[in-house]
Amino acid sequence: MSLSADLLAHIRAASDEHGGPRPAMLEALRMIQHEHGWVSDAHLAEAAATLGVHRAEMEALASFYSLIFRHPVGETVILLCDGASCWLNGADAVREELKARLGIGFGQTTADGRYTLLNVACLGGCDRAPAAVVGRDRRLIGPLSPEGVAELLEGGL
Repeated sequence: MSLSADLLAHIRAASDEHGGPRPAMLEALRMIQHEHGWVSDAHLAEAAATLGVHRAEMEALASFYSLIFRHPVGETVILLCDGASCWLNGADAVREELKARLGIGFGQTTADGRYTLLNVACLGGCDRAPAAVVGRDRRLIGPLSPEGVAELLEGGL
């Protein structure tokens, strides 16, 4: 499966807009992930060739950023904060409720491919603790409660 001609054109344009191929590498990865949900090895290699950079450079960049997904993820990614403010405000109970309702642990995807649950160190949403970032639009939501997990999973939050 190769990248669309439109996406390849956007990657080339990003090189011009960002001042060259290396400054555009992260933007290329972001665009691929936005279109496909994750960055496959084949897509990474194609983007590297399009930009004229070494595949290893793209791989190093992609592996550095934890929010560049190198494996398939669910339709909805839930990034649950594990920072101090969230922990102090009951994130443990929210975490356990999410894991129980989804039937998965951190780093896993539900069997139906709907959800991937990821633990992150801090989301910077301390005023909404416990907080999560949900979906492709990376919506910060909170404060969460165990009772609100069902509503979160139904898309109501």
